[in-house]
Amino acid sequence: MLGGLGGYIIYIVLLMAIPIWAQSKVKSTYKKYSKKATSSYMTGAEVARKILNDNGIYDVQVEETRGTLSDHYDPRKKVVRLSSSNYHGQSMASSAIAAHEVGHAIQDAESYAFLRFRHAIFPLASFGEKISFLLILAGIIFSAMNLLLIGIVFMSFAVLFQLVTLPVEFDASNRAMAQLVSTGVIRNNEERETKKVLNAAALTYVAAALVAVAELIRFILMFVASED
Repeated sequence: MLGGLGGYIIYIVLLMAIPIWAQSKVKSTYKKYSKKATSSYMTGAEVARKILNDNGIYDVQVEETRGTLSDHYDPRKKVVRLSSSNYHGQSMASSAIAAHEVGHAIQDAESYAFLRFRHAIFPLASFGEKISFLLILAGIIFSAMNLLLIGIVFMSFAVLFQLVTLPVEFDASNRAMAQLVSTGVIRNNEERETKKVLNAAALTYVAAALVAVAELIRFILMFVASED
């Protein structure tokens, strides 16, 4: 009993610690490289616009948005939104993040398969994320295994979304590095440090996927055990 409880507590602690560690890594890396300017001294907004233009993408706008590390690409409105520090910043961090978001715009323009698939499953994944825990909790409380199973099915869509996000994000980062070098935004001796920013950002998606998969497996094992 105590051993089982102890193991569960360790599992929960790890489940909470992984995302916190990933976020901490992102923030510390961003803080470090936001103080180092690129040799081109281009702002994040200029980097984004240049890469878009060089790839013949003129229907995507670049806008400033509020918040810290709130940068994103909006495929519905065709807008790359950069947080103020990255929009105006001339750092390696600003250039890396701007290029990464433009990487998503390039994926969109090229109809990148994983991005299209992620967009297609988003409504179901979003609904599944909201309803699955309630169904699973109800199934456990009332020993209703049918509810537990339905909750697991809905959760699987949310987990699938997390998994599909990985190749989307890694591909955007690869595109970002290639574009930063080919456009001359960074020099060869700046590649290693710029890549550290992109790798740190990718950790948040890896951490989220690990947590999602771990929880899904836990509930699947719970359902299987109830059937024995």
